[in-house]
Amino acid sequence: MKQKQGTFCCEDMEAHMHPTDCDHDDCPDKLMDYNNRFDEYSLRIHDGGSAVIQIHFCPWCGEKLPKSKRDEWFKTLERLGFDEPTEQDIPKSFQTDEWYRLKK
Repeated sequence: MKQKQGTFCCEDMEAHMHPTDCDHDDCPDKLMDYNNRFDEYSLRIHDGGSAVIQIHFCPWCGEKLPKSKRDEWFKTLERLGFDEPTEQDIPKSFQTDEWYRLKK
């Protein structure tokens, strides 16, 4: 099953993405993040910073997660003439998952 934003391979994954006792993104009980721009799931490092470890399989059920689109994002923007996309004013569609969802 391919992961889509808002859908989860198992109840445990959903519970750790959206803990019921937290209503903010900095919640210490939130163990996972999803980056829709790159279609990546990651485990949070609770060290006071914003570090994460990208994961390729669900830690609870073992389901394969989507392949990251990070490299494709950079290559696509480079073809469009953006050599430093993290420092340039890139098209709005590349700030979310819109850039790869439109290609389907």
